[in-house]
Amino acid sequence: MHNPRWIAIPRNSRTDFWCEVFARHLNFDIMYFKPSFVGLERVSVCSNDLGDFVKIGATQPQTIHEASGSFEAWLRTFTPLDEADLRAKHEALAEAPFPFLRGTFFRWAQLWPKLCKDVATAPRVLAVGDLHVENFGTWRDAEGRLAWGVNDFDEAYELPYTNDLIRLATSALLAIDSEHISIDHKDACSAILSGYTRGLFAGKPYVIDEEHKWFLDIIAAKTVEPAKFWQKVRQNFADAGKTIKIPAAAKAALSASLPAGASDVQMSPRRAGVGSLGKPRYIALARWQGGPVAREIKALTPSAVAWASKVGRAKSSILRLVRLMNAAGLRCPDPFFQVGKRYIQRRLAPDSHKIEMKVGVKTGYGWELLEAMGQETANVHLATAKIGAIRSDLKTRGDKWLCASAKVMRDSAIRDQEAWVRTR
Repeated sequence: MHNPRWIAIPRNSRTDFWCEVFARHLNFDIMYFKPSFVGLERVSVCSNDLGDFVKIGATQPQTIHEASGSFEAWLRTFTPLDEADLRAKHEALAEAPFPFLRGTFFRWAQLWPKLCKDVATAPRVLAVGDLHVENFGTWRDAEGRLAWGVNDFDEAYELPYTNDLIRLATSALLAIDSEHISIDHKDACSAILSGYTRGLFAGKPYVIDEEHKWFLDIIAAKTVEPAKFWQKVRQNFADAGKTIKIPAAAKAALSASLPAGASDVQMSPRRAGVGSLGKPRYIALARWQGGPVAREIKALTPSAVAWASKVGRAKSSILRLVRLMNAAGLRCPDPFFQVGKRYIQRRLAPDSHKIEMKVGVKTGYGWELLEAMGQETANVHLATAKIGAIRSDLKTRGDKWLCASAKVMRDSAIRDQEAWVRTR
């Protein structure tokens, strides 16, 4: 076998075979990729009596900028990316560690199994993946009831149940530090773990009614006058301008999402979120039955865990997870949340709120809200979990593991964010 020459090779049937051999029997780290990935990964060609084969060589750990570039190149193989939105995302990542954490789930998926090895072998579930304290909100169900829970499953993937808890706790610590929220780190982690443990024994959806009266104060603090809400929606069209073309498939999806008889339909690109910035996102605004209605769609892509895990073929797990939760009575179904072949659809309305931790703390319900977040996390996991295995695993870990792991990942995010700013 001669000394390898470092070159880039696209995937084909022959390399598939040898990558499988090396991955299974020689414990090499394998990365499948398409021709457009050339130059992003180091690959060597070696020879023996059987001919040429592909070996992925050991590489230095990626910097945050290298990881970002590699992830975005991978993402482009599933959907086009908007360069202006990507630049806006990169700017947002430089602002503070908390938005950095929100916008870099790909980096989390890459690092947390290595930094938290002791908890990365926990029982696996179909998890949210990118769980954080700003990934919870309200919606109306088919009966008009106000429901609350996780509102973004874009990064759903099979993971150790500990992933969601640690990421949620890490986001809480960063939010506490950056937004000067008056709740102790230890208390925040304890509330999350308390809610999760309780939720494993009594999973059920959150409907904001007489059972959760304390939630009404939080909802009141988030309430926006309808006129102001629709003014903000209309501003989106002014900001987007009139020269950006919307793909025919997106127009068709938006049109299908509107109620029959809707008139004065306007469509526009929309910039929102942090982690999904760059992926196509569009909004439709129309008049129907005497008032405005709005729908949003965004591109459906596989979880960043597939990139971090170097999975050859990947598909989204959103639809499977939501269907399992709905079928098990663990989620109050949102009739406007739909997952198609290319887009995720949802309703935009004045009473559909993102509920942040800081609002809970300001209204005097910080502990209760974090505990509810932990319980809602259990709702998600109950859809696919072997409950006995998780309960047994939790008993072996005691009550300090969550805060300790969250601090490790918080420090990692801070280091990466500082490097992101320093080397831009």
